[in-house]
Amino acid sequence: MRAELLLAASESAEHAAHGAAAVPGWVTGLFTLILVLMIAALAFEEKLHAKKSIIVGSFAGLCLILETILGSVLGQRLLPFGLVELPNGHEIELPVYIPAIDWGVITIILGASLFVEVTSRSGVFSWMAIRLTRKSGGDPWKLLLAYGVLTVLFSAVLNNVTAMIIIGSLTTVSLKKLRRDDLLLGFLLVEGLLTNVGGLLTLISSVPNIIVGKTAGISFVQFFLVAAPYVVVATAATLLMGRYRFGIHSLKTDEERAEARALVESFDENEGIGSSRFFWFSVGALAMFIVCLAGLEAMPLNLPALGMGFVALFFAGVVLLAYRHDVDRFYSAVDWDLLAFFAALFVVINVMEHAEVLALIGRGIAAVTTMPDMLASTVLLSASAVASSVTDNIPLAAMLAKILASPGMQTPSDSPLWWCVIFGANLGGNITPIGSASTVVAMTIIHRNELPLSFVGFVKASVPFAAVQIVLATVYVLIAV
Repeated sequence: MRAELLLAASESAEHAAHGAAAVPGWVTGLFTLILVLMIAALAFEEKLHAKKSIIVGSFAGLCLILETILGSVLGQRLLPFGLVELPNGHEIELPVYIPAIDWGVITIILGASLFVEVTSRSGVFSWMAIRLTRKSGGDPWKLLLAYGVLTVLFSAVLNNVTAMIIIGSLTTVSLKKLRRDDLLLGFLLVEGLLTNVGGLLTLISSVPNIIVGKTAGISFVQFFLVAAPYVVVATAATLLMGRYRFGIHSLKTDEERAEARALVESFDENEGIGSSRFFWFSVGALAMFIVCLAGLEAMPLNLPALGMGFVALFFAGVVLLAYRHDVDRFYSAVDWDLLAFFAALFVVINVMEHAEVLALIGRGIAAVTTMPDMLASTVLLSASAVASSVTDNIPLAAMLAKILASPGMQTPSDSPLWWCVIFGANLGGNITPIGSASTVVAMTIIHRNELPLSFVGFVKASVPFAAVQIVLATVYVLIAV
């Protein structure tokens, strides 16, 4: 999937580069206004009494209609595709909104959700959660540390969405067993923010890393050596902020510790296991699922071309065989609103890209590179973060990488500007609940547990975390890179 996304992002950047002169400025301004209105509508989702998929879907429809009308009036197409070439060389014609959707992300969410839903029936997640809870002695702070580190590691070796789905499931079980539902919102929000921090750990942890790293000529080892110290510091800072922001403290008195210890000792990790055979089957499937996702790029016979979405769907199909006569209840458990939201959002972003809205943002950010080095790094990282909080960070990273590598700039591979784009594109996803796929998934899990958090509430809660992470990244780039 990473290779597919990289190719798609590169193609998107090419379209943006070649189409810049063809799109009138007033058209770009019109679609910029539509993007602002969509973000405002999402911010007032509760007052509009509409699901986020309906809001974004309505804007997607409006964008497509306007694109068609304007294309007819101007005698051109804003979306320069429609024909899709298959591996065998044949071409098929599809409606423009089909190839606009990033089906890799859709299939990862669908496959991972089904896989987790089915395997949870075996008791494997409750077993893991209870074991971890018992190890913590029922101490909420120790539990947050454990889940925080797991989130970062899972995000680094799997992908942000899968990491959030798995960790979110474990967290929900643990805190409900501890009767600390009051801490669930804080745990899930911190974990959602840490997925984007973990996405910085390796060159292949996120698509912007691959795009910028490949363009700049940064090796895997070099990337890890530069990014790892920051990830450690940012993880620690995020966990400490989460501790004080949401009141996730250690147990203070001997009485509290004894009470918690007595509670966790009463937990039986085997109580949720109905069939030992299905349990061990699920354990094996989970282990293979993680290994295949983490090692996909190293697989032989061109298997990586199938992508992570295929892996997720394949393993979902494997575990569904255990309930082959009763799959309807698992299909009904899928969050179709989330999938529809992402599909519509991809359509909107694609229209914005080819209406030169993303190119406008990219050119504005690139202008700061003419400033003095220290100021340029600071502004570029911050501006990249803000831009990626409301747009897809993949085409944005592709355009900025293209600008930095252009003949006019020829930015050397050891320049801190590359790392400004990498840090900004990843950390910007923590500013808004639509900034990254994992924060959207975190919000979905929060709402599934009937916890009160609106779009504006998420921004209010997350901005201090994102600000600290971005400031730390800026200081790190200026001092260490």
